[in-house]
Amino acid sequence: MHIAVLGNPNSWYLQDLKRAAGLRTNGTIRFSSLPFSAVASSITPKSDIAISVGAQSLEQFDAVLVRTMPPGSLEQVIFRMDALALFAQQGGIVLNSPRAIEIAVDKYLSLALLAQAQISVPRTHICQTVDEAMAIYEQWGPELVIKPLFGGEGRGITRVSDQPLALRAFKMISQLDGIIYLQEYIAHAGFDIRILVVGEKTFSMRRINPDDWRTNVSRGATVEHYEPTDELIQLAKRSAHTVKAQIAGVDILIAPDGTPTVLEVNAVPGWKGLAKATETDIALEILLFIEEQVANGRRNISNQELGSNRKS
Repeated sequence: MHIAVLGNPNSWYLQDLKRAAGLRTNGTIRFSSLPFSAVASSITPKSDIAISVGAQSLEQFDAVLVRTMPPGSLEQVIFRMDALALFAQQGGIVLNSPRAIEIAVDKYLSLALLAQAQISVPRTHICQTVDEAMAIYEQWGPELVIKPLFGGEGRGITRVSDQPLALRAFKMISQLDGIIYLQEYIAHAGFDIRILVVGEKTFSMRRINPDDWRTNVSRGATVEHYEPTDELIQLAKRSAHTVKAQIAGVDILIAPDGTPTVLEVNAVPGWKGLAKATETDIALEILLFIEEQVANGRRNISNQELGSNRKS
């Protein structure tokens, strides 16, 4: 099996996947690390559409695993997602799907879809003017969280607790032609829950950070194994399904009133801390899931060919 990995060739996660591949005894698994910046496409007058990365056609791979969503211009991001979507439409296996990546990377869209699915999320307001943002701050204050529309690992997230600081932050975002994304601050006991969904399987940990209200591992949080209730497992699966992700990291905070609240669904989730907390080979679990998707794809192709022969 040959897997194309869209991501950093020096990534710890790619190396971990290669390590896990060495444990498989039913065949050789090869990886090719490819950059998003080299995605290209050719269209012929006969409507044939070829998608390539550098000199390599994506058709030569059994699956494409998306391990990053790098920044770029609006044109670059749209083209990259369109190309992957067309490849998937032609029968290519892309994990996660381009649509899942698009939804999950957009905090506004993903949160709105979660809310529509009757999943509890933090009270949130997104606007484009300083005056409207200040009006929301005065209604919801004195503490609010400002988040970038795109981004992860706690980058760019700010907790404001006084009016002058809020005003300066809103003005800075406005001057950069940004969207002002405001969210209520939910008090918590210094931890949240990360549930990784891989198909029908789930793996869970608790992230603890007594020194920072942000519980990201990249911010110094420690991790420990956590046994979620069936309710939390189903919540994580529903959340992943809502953003159309088959592999997803779902971050859940237990609100003061006991309500499990979904903060975010990550469609390019890490698993370094989770593997340690659960003592589980997460990379191997992901490879097993990819193998399953590839096998199902091949069976579907065989069935289509059989159906075509019967019609003739």
